[in-house]
Amino acid sequence: MAACLLRSSVLRRASPGCWLRPRPSTGALASCRSEGGPPSSSIALPASGGDKLRTIQDLPKVGLWEVMYRMVFQGYYNRLHDLQIHEKELYGPIYVGGFKTVSLSSVKLMEEVLRKEEKFPSRGDMSLWTDYRNMRGLGYGPFTEEGKKWYNLRALLNKRMLHPRDAVRYGPVINEVVTDLIKRICYLRQASPCGTLVTDVSNNLYLFSLEGVSSVLFEKRIGCLENEIPDGTQHFIDSIARMFANSAGVILLPKWAQRFSPHWHRYIAGWDGIFKFAGQLIDKKVEEMEQRLGEQQEVEGEYLTYLLSDTQLSRKEVYGSVTELLLAGVDTTSNTLMWALHLLSKNPEAQETLYKEVSEHTAADDILSAEEVNSMPYLKAVIKETLRMYPVVVMNARRNIEKDVVIGGYHFPKNTVFGFSLYAMSHDEETFPEPWRFEPARWLRDGRERPYPFGSIPFGFGVRGCVGRRIAELEMHLSLARMIKLFKVEPDPTLGEIKPVSRTVLVADRQVNLHFLDRSNQSPR
Repeated sequence: MAACLLRSSVLRRASPGCWLRPRPSTGALASCRSEGGPPSSSIALPASGGDKLRTIQDLPKVGLWEVMYRMVFQGYYNRLHDLQIHEKELYGPIYVGGFKTVSLSSVKLMEEVLRKEEKFPSRGDMSLWTDYRNMRGLGYGPFTEEGKKWYNLRALLNKRMLHPRDAVRYGPVINEVVTDLIKRICYLRQASPCGTLVTDVSNNLYLFSLEGVSSVLFEKRIGCLENEIPDGTQHFIDSIARMFANSAGVILLPKWAQRFSPHWHRYIAGWDGIFKFAGQLIDKKVEEMEQRLGEQQEVEGEYLTYLLSDTQLSRKEVYGSVTELLLAGVDTTSNTLMWALHLLSKNPEAQETLYKEVSEHTAADDILSAEEVNSMPYLKAVIKETLRMYPVVVMNARRNIEKDVVIGGYHFPKNTVFGFSLYAMSHDEETFPEPWRFEPARWLRDGRERPYPFGSIPFGFGVRGCVGRRIAELEMHLSLARMIKLFKVEPDPTLGEIKPVSRTVLVADRQVNLHFLDRSNQSPR
């Protein structure tokens, strides 16, 4: 999922020219604005007779300078999610953006694009990532590879990860990491003046998420949840932050100017640290396997062992794939858990409902198993509703690279990039009544009408869907259930209103602190 994040800011590199926005005709704008959600909403399409299909030239257009003005002078540079809703109100559910991207904020139109996607779907421009790999002679992974090579690579990576029964095998490993997270929460609470406050919840959940995905990918603990984080691990964490923090400063520049930017050198240094750390862990696993083979012992293990011994992947492809999977698995889990805890702290009735469900399915001292998660619909609903309200990435994309396509009655040529405004769609009132209300029950299969399936697709769709989805969901379900079973979570009243901001991923605009009260002792603080 991390590869999608760069496209949240810019889906295509800016061309030398830009458009001025013509005023769309009243009829066209009215037909656009009448559309808002599920297929029951109507979009005015050409009649099925001799009427000529409309083209991209008939769509409302937003000039590049207009986009820049909103970003810089109206403060949308870190509120891309709010900009989606604002532009939908101005231009309707389909228009051409300042970077020559066809922006869609309609669930129906997005579904139409996804249903027509090609055998080897393309997400659009990933040159910011591929340029680094080409410069260093490194292999591509599932987010940077394209075409048939991507398809074959993805088929190998899916095994032992994407199917629910494959994810279950990692339950014991993830539960060990969850146990260490609980210990860390207890340690941080005790260190606070009131004995219940945990500060900077986002950072601690980031450490948990990184430790969890590393345990799966590398079959090794890397020490993120220790009181003193190992130097190598801390350098890796800093490298991830450096790479993402400097991405925006690089992607807005033309290629010829990138090498002269200080952002570029910091961006490259970030990637160097990421690949060095991952490479060292992979090399160590290879040494262990070779030693066992030399001693005529069986080579046993999980995901990394499988990639190195049971596939035809080269070492170069393993380096590229594992590194990209590592990046993809961290932000999804950590940010979603932070928002889920925040929402539950603000909605005590929902938190109590979740607590009752978890308590009914586990004894007082039992640790929730991966299999037991399937009998907890409300737990799953809480995560789904959190991802609807705060999707990790607010935009995704597709590009039709093989043939022309007709979407919403418009004809689009090959190599058109379609940008999906996921935040605007998941907050559409026709798809989700009271979209700003946290209501996990809307996802329950209890006889009520459930939301339109394409209204919220945080893990993508089809063969390009997130390869680590099942692992991320398992981490979130097991950790949230354990935390709510042990603690009653309450907000820090000194923080004020917490709002989302777009910084590659959708994060809080301030440090989030939460009170974790023992369920066994909930006396007033």
